[in-house]
This record gives sequence, structure tokens and C-alpha cells, in this order.
Amino acid sequence: MSGARTPVRSAERGTARPTVTISFAGFNRAWAAWMGDRLERNGVRVVYLRWDAPPEVSLPRLLRDLMLSEGRVLILVSEWYFQLGPRSHEEWNAALREVVAPDPTRFAAVSVTNAPLPQAVSVLSPANLTNLGADEAERRLFDRLDLPYDPHANGVDGRRGPRFPASMPEVWGGVPRRNTRFTGREPILSDIHHVLQSAEPGAGVVSLHGMSGVGKTQLATEYVYRFGSEYDVVWWVNAEKRVTYRRFLAELAPKLGLQTGQEYGERLRAVRDALRRGEPFSRWLLVLDGADEPEQIWDLVPTGPGHVLITSRNPEWSEHNSRLLEIPVYSRDESVAFVRRRAPRLTETEADQLAEALEDLPLLLDQTAGWLNDSDLSVREYIALLEGGIDSDVVKVSADFPVAFQTAWSILLNKLRETVPESVDLLRLCTFFAPGFIPVRLLRDLPGDELPEQVAGLVNDPLLWNKAINQLRQYSVVRLESHEASLDEAATGDSLYLHRMVHQIVHKDMPEPERTEFIDVVRRALAAADPRRPTDTRLWPTYAEIVPHLKYADVLHTPSAEVQQLVLNCLRYMFLSGEYRAGTKLGQRALEAWRELLGETHPRIWDLTYHYCNLLRANGDYAGSERLNRHATDYLREERGTQDLEHLRAANGLGGDLRGLARYEEALELSQWVLVAYRDQLGDQDSRTLNALNNLAVSLRLLGRYEEALDTDRRTWEARRNLLRARHPWTLTTEFAYALDLRLLGRYTEAESVQARNVDEHRIVMGADNPQTLYAEHNYAMCLYRSGNRDAAGPMFASILERGERVLGEVSPTTLVFATSQSCFIREHGDIDLARELSESVVARYEVARADNHPFLAGARANQALILRNVGEREHAHALLEQALTDMTAALGPTHPWTVGTALNAAALRNLTGDPESAELLSRATVVNATESLGRTHPLTLSTRIAHAADLRNLRDRRQAEKVEQEALSDFESTLGRQHPHTISARSRIRPYWDFEPLLT
Repeated sequence: MSGARTPVRSAERGTARPTVTISFAGFNRAWAAWMGDRLERNGVRVVYLRWDAPPEVSLPRLLRDLMLSEGRVLILVSEWYFQLGPRSHEEWNAALREVVAPDPTRFAAVSVTNAPLPQAVSVLSPANLTNLGADEAERRLFDRLDLPYDPHANGVDGRRGPRFPASMPEVWGGVPRRNTRFTGREPILSDIHHVLQSAEPGAGVVSLHGMSGVGKTQLATEYVYRFGSEYDVVWWVNAEKRVTYRRFLAELAPKLGLQTGQEYGERLRAVRDALRRGEPFSRWLLVLDGADEPEQIWDLVPTGPGHVLITSRNPEWSEHNSRLLEIPVYSRDESVAFVRRRAPRLTETEADQLAEALEDLPLLLDQTAGWLNDSDLSVREYIALLEGGIDSDVVKVSADFPVAFQTAWSILLNKLRETVPESVDLLRLCTFFAPGFIPVRLLRDLPGDELPEQVAGLVNDPLLWNKAINQLRQYSVVRLESHEASLDEAATGDSLYLHRMVHQIVHKDMPEPERTEFIDVVRRALAAADPRRPTDTRLWPTYAEIVPHLKYADVLHTPSAEVQQLVLNCLRYMFLSGEYRAGTKLGQRALEAWRELLGETHPRIWDLTYHYCNLLRANGDYAGSERLNRHATDYLREERGTQDLEHLRAANGLGGDLRGLARYEEALELSQWVLVAYRDQLGDQDSRTLNALNNLAVSLRLLGRYEEALDTDRRTWEARRNLLRARHPWTLTTEFAYALDLRLLGRYTEAESVQARNVDEHRIVMGADNPQTLYAEHNYAMCLYRSGNRDAAGPMFASILERGERVLGEVSPTTLVFATSQSCFIREHGDIDLARELSESVVARYEVARADNHPFLAGARANQALILRNVGEREHAHALLEQALTDMTAALGPTHPWTVGTALNAAALRNLTGDPESAELLSRATVVNATESLGRTHPLTLSTRIAHAADLRNLRDRRQAEKVEQEALSDFESTLGRQHPHTISARSRIRPYWDFEPLLT
């Protein structure tokens, strides 16, 4: 009666093939996939049947239903197979004796576990596959099924099969330990697998979205273990913060065998490129855990032939090429099964009651069932406590949290206090860090004599520390699977993960005396972790780790000078690293808090004002920065005198504010005075003197005095290389400024050479998306464009703008520079409608952010007029250009390069609108002004000369037009070369135009 060799006709081949139905628990899917693949390669037809055991259906009936399957039934034996339900071993023994024993040959079995199993499993005679290599496991599989096999069979298509489950993927990192209590979620796991496997290359991205505590991370972990054998690379990354995401993704580089330097920005680029190309591995899985802010990291999500799995509380991932899967709370059957596995002493009815009371929330079920199993408290008594039998002053933390969660936590905390009270102390300390990954190692680095006795005893006693850690782990309050720590750190609890919900409830439920004591400990720990060198980019990861915790440690309301210095250093780091918006918020809160704490004129107020104003200026709030800096400058001059160093620092900052407000002459005068004062006080080679020299060059550049700016930047660059180092951020800034001066002077080849190297150095030192790096890349793109390499420049303009908008926002002064250049480029070489839309947005933003007479607004309108000209709206373009020319002349005078460029364009529009005489008068004057400002052979001057020749020709003064044109062409060829696009255009008598480019101040 055996059905082991029942022939089944193959529709494809017309031949009989044996059929095997594999019955497996979802937990062991990788084993089932491997076995099925080996069977199919040897001509066996395989049917996969995941074993589900609904509690309402009896085991004998389920086993009889299994016998209806085709061919022989192969049961994959593991503890998971018998735990589904869950049912007792006695129930299983009875069912196996009743159904299997009468016809044992209908079944076959293999075992992949050494765990205790129901005794009656022996009727299945399972072949043991544990602790074997792939070849021996395969031999035993076929032997148990009485099937012949070829160990070298590759199947018909020669495809690569699943990896042997007992072997790991070639690259594996950061994955949390598997939760042996994982329960249910089978449909969701199947959906994830189906979506990823059926996705087109580059689109295999799934986001698991759901409320806190619903088990997204546990689900992702189970997916990795269940399907990991299908991949060559499995890499788990903490994605809660951009900086940690970048760093840990970059750590994949050496695992992939990529040859890179030590800088993680370089490694990150290499990793993303390798994953995109699928070399050296095309089957990769990347898990981004806790990615709650898509706008921070979506651009860094790799594309390519592999798969990406994201866990997030934020549904906005659906807007970033990701399939969103909503993760609900447990179904009641899943809750009951999980509770009984977590707390075996509870009956099925009690587990159901507990699940209902806790609203099927996995995190809460895990924590509560864990301690209930060790408690004498009955479920009925516990539920009575939940319903109001405890103290009535339970704090309601958030409408997002079930009331049951808050009450349950009060009960659990009482349990922890009774057993290991130090675990509650540690837990409360953790809540003065930000939720998520908590670097508790910082606490252990503090000297014991600086700690309160209660905390010192915990931190300095390794046995007590580990006892507290283990108590919190036992009840799933924290976990040790730290993606930021080494295995050794995880083993000693030096970095913990505290769930957001737990963090909030514990923080609220804390006596005031302990709150005061614990927050002081955390503040001191953060201050002790301060590297005290925010200008050193190698230390930025440390500051990136510290900054998120400042808010929770309430560092702004302490008189501690050490903590206040930490705040100042973090503000400096945030300015240098480009965290302008977050830094501005911190600076504003700090100024309000410190004025109240320290007084309006405390020396630290002036330190804070300096850092805060830098951030305000970077965000484009020049008026706000100017008010603060002017107040500081006036007060310090009055109280300490003009030569006081803090007064000079404030005055130097005020110069930057004046430049932002387009008060360039005032800024120049102030820059010159500050430079002299610093030289008198500190000498030529002090870094503060060189900062003042750098700022003088900025003022000169904005005034169009490019040669003087170049000379000043050359001297600053040389001095900074000697005083600091070639890769110091300030040295790179000056090198960039030098290349910018070269380009503005029309020395495009030299500028491109310097800027190419400078961009590479910026990427290495500052990172690819640092604002300073982006601005350096922009100058490089402009160098390429001005040199005639439009094909290379175009994609760079688009990429720089996209990254600038993402990193800095659409209204940032730096982003507006990028948007201006992109609009000008696509006006001539792309989509004119898109150029118009972008240009109009730039004008609108400048109208809001700048005064009506600001030259940036006039320049943006001049660019907009060129677009209007190109789409045929000549009268509108003419009116807009004339307004721009009037405003630019009033702001900067007739000889400024920006005024010269605006006049060049305005003369062209006068011709187009039928006024050639006025056009010629304007173009003649423009040549004179350009020559005076820039010299006879500057590219802009040459363009004005070509335009003047055209205007003379329009007035039929051909002899003079020819003379002017030939002289200009000769100078074009000697300056830019015969094949430069500007030379070719001039030779073809294509009238030149000028694009306004705003400069950062």
C-alpha cells in the first residue's frame, strides 16, 4: 500500500517521475528548499507543503489530511514542527500512534534537530542530518526515500541552487541572534519573499511598517535566518541615523574584498558600486533596521540585483521605490502560541486571557509572559492589576501606547526592584540617553570617585553590572544585539538597545531625586566622551554618536562648564559637518537657556553667539546673525576694547553677515581692519589671522576684484598648508577658493586641474554629501562647463542639486547656487520648461529671503529673462532685464562683473525689441566697463566685444564691426583656444550671453 513510488505523468516529458511532498515548519524553510532542490535535480517532482496546525483542528485529522498529498510524504522533523499549535508531546504521541503507525511507509522523515521530541516520532524513523556536510546529508536524504541519485546532478537549466542550510552565506554581518521563541507571521514572511523574488533588478526593496513594539525587527531577523541560504551576502545595518548607517554599510567593503582606503566615505562609495554591479556577489540581502527617517538615507539605499529589507515606523518609504508591508499585532492564535512558549506554566485559556488584556502586542507579551512564568501571580490576578488594582497614579505616556502597556510596565518595574534593584537603576540611567542604541560603555568609562555611591557600585562591580544586564535581558527589557558594538562589547553589555516605548514609560515613572542624580551622571559621561576637537573630521563619528543624546540628557540646563563646552563643540561639529538645521535649533535653545542660567553677558554667551551665528549664516538668516553679532561686537568693544580677541572674533563674524546682506564695501572695510588687528595681536601665522585673511578674499571676490582675491587666497592656502595640514578642512576651503578665483578670471584649465584634486580630497576628508564637498563639486562642474565639457558637467549639475536639496533643503543659500546653475545649464542643453520652472522658484526664494535691492535677486531675474527670451516672450524678458540692470548698477556700480554681464544680456534684448541704437550705446559702454574691471582678454570682456561688433553690424557700421570682431576673435583664440565653444560661437557670429552665478559669502 506504500505510495512511495506512485508514478506521476510529467506533462512536459511524457515520462513517469516519482513525487515527494515535503512537509515542513516555516522555521525550517531553508532546509526544505535545499532538499527540494536536490530532489528536483535528480528528476523527482517535489510538492512543498508548509505545516500549519490550527488549534481548532485535531492532530489526527491534520495528519490524515497530510496523507492525501501526492507521492510519499517527507516530514522535516524539528522541534518547530511539533510546537505549532502549540500542543503537548502527549497529544503528538497519541496522534502519531493513531495515524502513522498503521502505515509507516506512507511517510519518510529526516531530522535537523537534537532537541527533545515526542517519543512516538520514532515511528517515522527519521534520518539524522545534523552536524553533517552537504554531501553526506544529501546521501542520507535519498537513502531514506529509497531513491537513486547522482551527487553531481545539475538539473536541466544548470541554475544555482539554494545553499546548504548548515553553511552560512559567504558574507554575513551584524545580524541579531535568532529568536528561538519566534511565532507565526507565516503569511507575512511569504509575502516578503514573494515580493523580493519577483521584483525586477534594482526594485527589490520591501519596507516593514508598523507601530512600536509590533515586532518588525524580530520579523526581519527571522526572514534573514529563514531565507538567508538564498544569498551570498547578508548584511544588517542600524539605519536610525544617517551617520551610523553610512559607517556600517561602509564596513561591508573589506568583507566584499574591495580595495579601498580607510576613510568610510570612500568605502561607502565602493560598496554601493559593487552592490549595484552585482560584483563580486549578485545575490545579496541588505537589512536597514529602524530607518524611521527616509529622507535622511533613501538616497543611500543600494540598487542592483540584490534585495533590501527595511524596518520603519514611517510609511513614507512607499514614496522611495519601496513596497510597503503593514505589520499588524499578533493574531490571537499567534499570541496564544507565543505566550505558551514563553510561559509554559500558563494554560491555553490563561494565555488567551493575557493576550486579550495586552491587546496582542508582541513586545508587551514577551516582557509580561517572561516574568509571569517566574512569578506566583496568577493571570487572573495580573489582569486585575492591569484593570486598576495598582496605584492610581500611573502616568499616561502617550495616546499611541495602550493603557495596558503603561500599567503592565509599572508592575514589571516592581518585579525588577524586588529581584535585582540595580537593574532598575541601570534602566533609568539609560532613559537619559536617546532611545535605541545606547552607549552605556560611556558610563563605565567614568571614574568611580565621580559617581554617586548607588551608581558607582553598579558601574564598578562587573558581577553586579552583568547581573543587572541579564535581569533586563531575561524580561526582554533590553537586548544586546548591538550593530554598533563588536561581539566582545555585546557580550559585556557595553552597548544596549532600549525600545522607544520602554524608554518613554520608564523615563516618566521615576522619582525626582533619582532623576536629578541620574541625569547628572549621563551628562558627565557625555562630556567625558567629548574628543574636544570638532574640526578633526576623523572624530566626527564620535560627535555624531553624542549629539542625539544631548536633548535627553537636558545638557542646556546645567552650570557645568565641562558640559557647556561639550555643547559648544557639538555646535562647531554640526556647522562643519553640514547639520545646519539641527544645529540652528540647538543653538537657539542653548542661547535662551544660557541667558537665563548665566546672564546676558557671561563670557560663554559670546562663545555660544559665535557658533550660533555661524549656523544662522549657513542657513541664510543673515539678518538674524547680524543682529546678534552686532550686539556682541558693540558690547565687547565697549567693555574690553577694540583689540580684545573675542571682540575681533565677533567683528569677523559680522563681516560675514554684511556680505550676506550684500553690504560688500562695509564688509571689505571691516575685513581689512580685523586682519590688521589680528596681525598686530597674533602675528601672520596664527589660524585666526589666516581666517581673517580668508574672509578678506571673500569680500574682494564679491566685489569682483578677482585678481586681488586670487593673490589673497594663494597666500592663505600656502600658510594653512604649513600651519595646519593639506587635508585640514580650512586648507581645503582655501584651495577651493583659489580654484574658484582662477575660474572667475577665465583661467579654466588651471582651475579645473586644482579643483579636480580638491574634490577628491573633500570626499575623503568631509564625505560626499557634506555641503563643503558639494560646493567644491559645483565649482568642478562649472570648470568643466566653462572648458567646454558639457557632457561631463550636465549630470554633475543635476546630481549636486538633488543632493543639496536633500541635505540642506530647498531654500538654503548653497542649494540656491546649485539650482541657479542647473537652470542655466538645462536652458541651453535640456528641457526649457523645466529650466523655467526652476528659475522661477529661484527668483521666488530670493524675493522672500533677500532685500529688493539685493544683487542676487537682480541676477536671478537676469537669468529668468534669458529663458523668457528663448521661449519668445521678448517684451517681458526685455522689461525684466532692464529692471535687473538698474538694480545691479545701483547695488554694485557699472564696472562690477555682474553688472557687466547683465548689461551684455540687456543690449541683446534691446536689439530684439527694435532699439539697435540704444543697444550699441549700452554695449560700447559695457566693453569699457568690462575692460576696466576684468582686463581686455577676460572671457566676459571678450564676449562684450563680440556683442558690440554685432550691434555695430546692426547699425550697418560694417568696417568698425569687422575690426572689433577680428580683434576679439584673435584674443579669443589666444586666450581660450581655437576649438573652445566660446571661440567657435564667436566665429559663427552667435551672440554671446552671460549667466549669473551667486557666490557663497
